[in-house]
Amino acid sequence: MEGNSAYQIKSICVFCGSNPGKNAKFVEAANNLGKVLAKQKIHLVYGGGSLRLMGCVSTAAHVGGSQVLDIIPTALAEGNFVGKTVGEKLRVPTIQDRISKMLDNSDAFITLPGGIGTLEEIFQIASWAQLNIHHKPIGLLNIDGFFNKLLSFLDHAEEENFIPYSARQIFISASTAEEMVDKLEDFVYKPDPVAAQIDWSMGNSSKKRKIDLSLHL
Repeated sequence: MEGNSAYQIKSICVFCGSNPGKNAKFVEAANNLGKVLAKQKIHLVYGGGSLRLMGCVSTAAHVGGSQVLDIIPTALAEGNFVGKTVGEKLRVPTIQDRISKMLDNSDAFITLPGGIGTLEEIFQIASWAQLNIHHKPIGLLNIDGFFNKLLSFLDHAEEENFIPYSARQIFISASTAEEMVDKLEDFVYKPDPVAAQIDWSMGNSSKKRKIDLSLHL
């Protein structure tokens, strides 16, 4: 994707809370995101049944005509913790397998308001981007300023030299779904110079290089 000004997105993975939150705008934004994905013929990948914000996004996308893929650990599916699946269900053994399958099946990521699980997912995907494991854009849908303090923290961590500039640019923010999709499509990947040296290909020892371990983690 490096050097491209127009990144074609066919599927987006959405991370969000299994609760609706206190602000009614969160539910409204989740519904609108699903509709926007359907309107733009973008498939939805997500991880959680039909509850609250996750249910709003998946139902709106499904009703609008998008293909919907629910990637869920077997323990959560069999325990009926997340409600009924909308669209196709892919069961995986563990939470770690779920995030890996989400990466495999998505061209980009959008995060709606959520809690610890949502933050864990988006930061894992972002850390993999920082390590040059993937080049897929990552967006924070900043509804009513929900992510303002998180964005400020990221800026602070960059100022304190814990996050390099290239990693800070991994996070794209927008206040509407339409703006977010446009920004994701315009994203150009700029890898950390150190991380760009890492060769993640398996069993190819001939390409191993000595890495400058100044990478900020």
